[in-house]
Amino acid sequence: MPGPRLTCEEREKIQNGLDHGLTQDAIAKVLGRSPSTISREVRRGGGPRCSRPGTRITGRPRRYRADRAQRLAFERGRRPKAHLLAGELAAVVTGLLEADWSPQLISLMLPMLFPDDQAMRVSHETIYLSLFIQTRGELRNELTEHLRSGRDRRRPRTSTSSRRKGRITGMTPISERPAEATDRAVPGHWEGDLILGAVSQGAVITLVERHSRFVLLAPLPDTHKAVEVRELLTSMIATLPTELKRSLTWDQGNEMAQHAQFTLDTGLQVYFCNPHSPWERGSNENTNGLLRQYWPKSSDLRHLTQTHCDAVALRLNTRPRPTLGLLTPVQALDKALLATTS
Repeated sequence: MPGPRLTCEEREKIQNGLDHGLTQDAIAKVLGRSPSTISREVRRGGGPRCSRPGTRITGRPRRYRADRAQRLAFERGRRPKAHLLAGELAAVVTGLLEADWSPQLISLMLPMLFPDDQAMRVSHETIYLSLFIQTRGELRNELTEHLRSGRDRRRPRTSTSSRRKGRITGMTPISERPAEATDRAVPGHWEGDLILGAVSQGAVITLVERHSRFVLLAPLPDTHKAVEVRELLTSMIATLPTELKRSLTWDQGNEMAQHAQFTLDTGLQVYFCNPHSPWERGSNENTNGLLRQYWPKSSDLRHLTQTHCDAVALRLNTRPRPTLGLLTPVQALDKALLATTS
């Protein structure tokens, strides 16, 4: 999930780091931020080069400056902004929202669905604004239910506290994970986590295959202690073909305390992320965000069945993904498996 927005002080540290020749990765470590956050900030904060007001020139952006970056960030965050969503475009967007497509995905897919109709183009920001500002009453309520957040208005970004971590013995750090897993070269390397319901109200195991973003889900209706998690994970892995049994990456949650026995039972080595580093399981974090559309925080998950979990997984696995070139996870996994067996 996104962290808190960069502060003015952090932007000054970014400028100082760049001026002293530090890499963006090094600056990210100093600030305790994701490298992608720093890269995006430098790209946006430099601003475009202009020869005169209103004339935009492509090319390398200007040198990063904290004061300019702060001003640009403020301007990007100003609301409300101009928006327009009506007629046939509104009808198509409404239908895709009802199919649980995100505004970002709709914006990317419209040019493919209507390649010759320039009127059928809209940014994801316009879709959000139309939902949160333009529409009113029952229409808005019906459509916002299909957003993964389920919210009917924008709220400030705030950091959320993760569940308490304990020290797990015998952990193999993510730095020792094979290169083929890190660069997503071959299928069979998984990221895993739990989606928790309300206190003592169940959980769901989520597994995401790194190469294809294919999702496996399984309910934990009672507790999510280490023994229950190990047994259910073992049964999930047992259903996979050999080509998809290579490794598993997890955070340092106590539910993986029996990782050594899990490795003995399945042959999958477990690699553990560094503390407070959700980007090291980026595919799983993103998928868990998608799943919150179906199971919002504080939900009661005690009555979930495997059939229900499979139905939700099917929705995600048959949804086009921008990161896969708009293939679905099913298509991407099938393509990868054919390549490994040919």
